[in-house]
Amino acid sequence: MSFLSEIWMFLKVRKKYWLLPILITLLILGILVVFAQGTAVSPFIYTLI
Repeated sequence: MSFLSEIWMFLKVRKKYWLLPILITLLILGILVVFAQGTAVSPFIYTLI
């Protein structure tokens, strides 16, 4: 959790709020790849990446 709070403080102090949608998208794609590794959805996931 300290990692997430550090990122949030960096964004807040440096006023880099435009990075937030990019980080959220990368996080969602990462979670999707991890959870879909052994399923039938994986061929469709790998076409996105």
